[in-house]
Amino acid sequence: MRRWDTLVDRYMEEYSARGLSRETVHGVRCELDKWGSWMKRRRPKPRLEEIDSDLLLHYLQERTAFRSKATVSSVVSKMRCMGKFLVREGYWRQNPFRWIKGPKRDPRARLPRRISKEAMQQVWHSAAMNRRGYSRSLWIAVLGVLYGTGLRRGELERLNVSHWCRDEGLLEVDGRKTGWERRVVLPEVSRACLESYLVHRHNHLERLGHLEEEALLVNQHGFRLKGFQISRGLSRIIRRAGLERITVHQFRHTCASDLLEAGLHVAQVQEILGHRAISTTVRYLHVSDPQKTAAVRLHPINSILKSREIDDAA
Repeated sequence: MRRWDTLVDRYMEEYSARGLSRETVHGVRCELDKWGSWMKRRRPKPRLEEIDSDLLLHYLQERTAFRSKATVSSVVSKMRCMGKFLVREGYWRQNPFRWIKGPKRDPRARLPRRISKEAMQQVWHSAAMNRRGYSRSLWIAVLGVLYGTGLRRGELERLNVSHWCRDEGLLEVDGRKTGWERRVVLPEVSRACLESYLVHRHNHLERLGHLEEEALLVNQHGFRLKGFQISRGLSRIIRRAGLERITVHQFRHTCASDLLEAGLHVAQVQEILGHRAISTTVRYLHVSDPQKTAAVRLHPINSILKSREIDDAA
């Protein structure tokens, strides 16, 4: 197993050359390091050439115990790709993962969780009740951008002031997750929230002497608002609103569902959210499908059984 780290380094060089996002590459590296650490702790230590299906199944049982189907599939996929590399390098004669398959997943089985309109209003009201002026404007701007554009948490964190095009009213979003950049137009309310925040941001940084800060969203100390700080701050707002747990990503789900409900074409929603495959966007049609609702209104039962007849029968 002494060669494992060297082999992983070589594999990751090859994997990184595919132009994938930094987060994706980091996730693969972490998974392979976990696999290698587990094999190094085995006594006696197995030789790389002697690793068989039984040993791999033993590791998978420990690694994926009490994990979701998505996690199990992800682990198996990463290990299968590494197995192909070991076969090409001549360490394995065949890839044992050819016979090890992850659980079947139906992307429609788990629908995206949507924030109700009543809960959304409570969240905004809770943010507006913040007594500290800068914090109030900051979190209202965060809510406006999250719900108005459906940005991912990482995309929101990495925004700089230079990414805001005031004349056109749009944000330039990096392509670290998907590999291609996009420009998202802000709704009128979201734009007003952001413009109001930028005034408070300038005054806040001027008091702290950090006017050189490039980040669009800055914390109380004048530095970039990190992803965990966004999650933590929203959790406090949600608790003050008396609501159950709402994640940052649910704002993205709600943005997509509400846009579809408003009549926007699924291809336009795909462009706004930055999905590489339209099949990802189609999932939201199971949450909100205006065409399906309109079709049900034409059901013959509406004309056969009038509401008056139902009332008389009752």
